[in-house]
Amino acid sequence: MSLNIRIALGLGGVPPNDTAAAYTWERRFYWPVLLATLLAIPAFYLEEFSTDAPLRELGAIMDYVVFLTFVIELMAMLTVCSQKKLYLLHNWLSLAIIAATGLSILAPQIPGELSALFRLLRVAIASLLVARLVHSLRTLTPGSTPYILLIGFGLMLLSGGGFYWLEPTIHNYWDGIWLAFVSGMTVGYGDFIPTTGPSRVFAGLVIIMTYAVMSLVTASIAAFFIGKEEKQIRREMHKDIRELRHELQSLREEMASLRTKAGDRKEP
Repeated sequence: MSLNIRIALGLGGVPPNDTAAAYTWERRFYWPVLLATLLAIPAFYLEEFSTDAPLRELGAIMDYVVFLTFVIELMAMLTVCSQKKLYLLHNWLSLAIIAATGLSILAPQIPGELSALFRLLRVAIASLLVARLVHSLRTLTPGSTPYILLIGFGLMLLSGGGFYWLEPTIHNYWDGIWLAFVSGMTVGYGDFIPTTGPSRVFAGLVIIMTYAVMSLVTASIAAFFIGKEEKQIRREMHKDIRELRHELQSLREEMASLRTKAGDRKEP
């Protein structure tokens, strides 16, 4: 993804030629923000589709965690960045997430006639956070294979629980994991399919996130084999360089010997 596209999507990160501290803190906030973003998806479903009051409260707590994480990240980055206005321009998505999540926290105070607008707001929040999550997963380096596999494994476990809760045709947790796997891998055997609106929306989120994770796994495997070939090429290059240095040293010694002999012949 080019820099211009990332800036247009509000995912520009620290502007070029900023302070070293800004780039350091950007890396430090990577995992906290990623984990907070992951919380947003279950929070959305708990608050929107759960009829159990304790679960709805848990979803509200998750919203607070997401809101506070993004606020702390934004305030800290504005403190260490020298190009503050440019940083806000490059990362407008964080501002949108903070604003939307803050409004969702005020949901109990929103009048009943605005409930439809509030539902649209919740969908917008989920979409913004999924965009941020996919970008965060794509920025993992191919060398982070163990972390990528761990994220993929955790995603399947969480998605299985989500389908078990949302999809009425899923009667046990393992079937939920299976539906998450065939959905995320876009296999679609047809033995289990999402049949309700919430489970279909959830399936779409699972497919997007799994695609991002699996593309990283594929890149990591390719990087592993390419890395082995590159190491072999580097070893051969180093060997050739050592041989060239040895031959060059031998030529220098031979030329020095010839100069000495020529000098000895001129002396008489």
